[in-house]
Amino acid sequence: MIKKEELKNSTVNEIIEEYPYTESFFDGQKLAVDDGDKSLREIFADLTVEEMEDVVFDVDQFADSLASHIRNMQEFLGENDSVVGTLSILAGKDKDGELENYDKLDIKSGEIISIVGPTGSGKSRLLADIEWTAQGDTPTERKILINDEVPDKKWRFTGGKKLVAQLSQNMNFVMDLSVIEFLNLHAESRLIDNQEEVVERIFTEANQLAGEQFSRDAQITSLSGGQSRALMIADTAILSSSPIILIDEIENAGINREKALELLVGEEKVVLMATHDPILALMGDKRIIINNGGIKDIIKTTAEEKELMKELKVLDKVMTDLREDLRYGKNLSRISDELAAVKTA
Repeated sequence: MIKKEELKNSTVNEIIEEYPYTESFFDGQKLAVDDGDKSLREIFADLTVEEMEDVVFDVDQFADSLASHIRNMQEFLGENDSVVGTLSILAGKDKDGELENYDKLDIKSGEIISIVGPTGSGKSRLLADIEWTAQGDTPTERKILINDEVPDKKWRFTGGKKLVAQLSQNMNFVMDLSVIEFLNLHAESRLIDNQEEVVERIFTEANQLAGEQFSRDAQITSLSGGQSRALMIADTAILSSSPIILIDEIENAGINREKALELLVGEEKVVLMATHDPILALMGDKRIIINNGGIKDIIKTTAEEKELMKELKVLDKVMTDLREDLRYGKNLSRISDELAAVKTA
């Protein structure tokens, strides 16, 4: 909460350092600021009678206007929405109206939660409940809490609020922009100071995720499904203010799955992913088991399972190499050697 008294007692330099977008506010006022190390109260106290006539308002009115400007900018940038320490899912009911087999699941920022279950079991419904911060008003009757509180309604009914970013299986761009133009446009909308550095980092990370490299000048509408997904994952992880990321079957994206998750979690996001992939399922800190529309179990990934995942990664690499060799018309004898090594391991 922005306190007017604190603003009046803060120096101009302190205010601009904490809220960089206020620099344009000061530039647009008729208030002469010749010393940024003076507080607003001191600046108004030093004004001459003639200067006061030009300024018109007093320090209280100026602080009110400044506080309103800061709130509006925070609203636009989503800064007030970005702090999520805990996402909680309160139990609801399955398709038969039976209570789910748990009371409350707390998910901390930086955790990965995998959601597994048969096709049609209700994985997408759980993601939708989280996206809409359900309050017992969806078919499952689940409730979602943010930091142990009922979420603000603006996250449900205001399109500009982005508590949740969802990465679906198909990413389709409609703007005819190059990759670098798209990233710069998004960075500019976030009013970040180090735009060039951030854009370059997103581009680099996206190319490390993608199975096939793409250039800065490539049109985003010409990117493959995997390239588009890689670009949006890097963009979401680094530039998006959304603290909760929902991913639907990342294994179908043709990207580096492990690095994608590491990137998202490294930016202190809450990550939930619906998946059929055993490696991705075991990469989660916990996995939610869905069946018949309800949560049947919540399993914490054990140390033994993490060891099993290492073996599965070896097998997965063999399959990845096989696919790549087939695509590029290579001899498959190398794969036979890899399989033999796996059998003797």
